[in-house]
Amino acid sequence: MSLQKDIVILQGKTFQHVLRWETLPFVYKPITGITQGAPARITAIGHGLSTGWRAAVVSVKGMSQINATDSAKLREKDFHTVNVIDVDHVEMNDVNSAEFKAYVSGGYLQYYTPVDLSGYTARMSIKDKVGGTELLRLDNTNSRLNIDTASHTVSMFIDATTTAAIVFKNGVYDLEMVSGTGVVTLLMSGSISVTTEVTTT
Repeated sequence: MSLQKDIVILQGKTFQHVLRWETLPFVYKPITGITQGAPARITAIGHGLSTGWRAAVVSVKGMSQINATDSAKLREKDFHTVNVIDVDHVEMNDVNSAEFKAYVSGGYLQYYTPVDLSGYTARMSIKDKVGGTELLRLDNTNSRLNIDTASHTVSMFIDATTTAAIVFKNGVYDLEMVSGTGVVTLLMSGSISVTTEVTTT
């Protein structure tokens, strides 16, 4: 699914952004325990998550405060970034469950299916306007876009020397993924703004 996101680049600073490609259907992993503590630690046998992935908690009995508001219609705020402890346990660093009711039973970790990035390449063009002049390009060949198939991530990277040399202030971009068979998918798009640096060498 395509993400709309505006990006700010700080001139003279290294720019990095990691993107995880999520798609339907949802994955549901049964929960067998949640600690009362900070951060909340969840037991879900064979959860299949990687650190940095987002998951929601639904249908838990007892510790109902941790549940998503509406499991049938998840919102952005229902998802929490997970830190993988091992194959059966994850922590949600932004969830303090110390004062929640005790976990009783049931529930699921619900998350989008990670896309298998094997065979994909990535490309991103920054232009002054849609259909306009290209101002900067990121792709696999210039090491500004890197694909990690193990973590299902695409990483954007622009070194500080390059950002320091940027002369434009605003632009638009889109990030496309190209499969091994040539299928092109729009992954993310939006506007770009460049902020002038204060500290210089």
